[in-house]
Amino acid sequence: MIREKKNIEFDQSLEDREQLFSLRDLINGNVLTRKAVLRQSKFILLLVLIAFVFIANRNHAEKTVIRLNGLQSDVKELRAKSITISSDLVRVSRQSEVVRLVEGYNLGLEENLEPPKKLTETPY
Repeated sequence: MIREKKNIEFDQSLEDREQLFSLRDLINGNVLTRKAVLRQSKFILLLVLIAFVFIANRNHAEKTVIRLNGLQSDVKELRAKSITISSDLVRVSRQSEVVRLVEGYNLGLEENLEPPKKLTETPY
């Protein structure tokens, strides 16, 4: 009767051994040949594909943010340049400045001191 009793704690069948997972099996690659992994291979491939898509999306977003920051700095520089050019144009287009420039180039033009007159046509 003593021989009939087996210690089930230490008795592992082939199926139980297949379900155990060890670091050695992972390094050897034996984990990939198990039935459970082979049954789930499509799902695993889907997860890998989704991971690649997420990585690509993040890289694209980072490149877009970097480009956006560069464009914003360019806009700031161009806005400052536009304001400078606009103020120079306003300064140069003043009547006193135009008179000074005409006298400086000796064009022989004179400033009209009389106000303009309105011409009207009289019917016959």
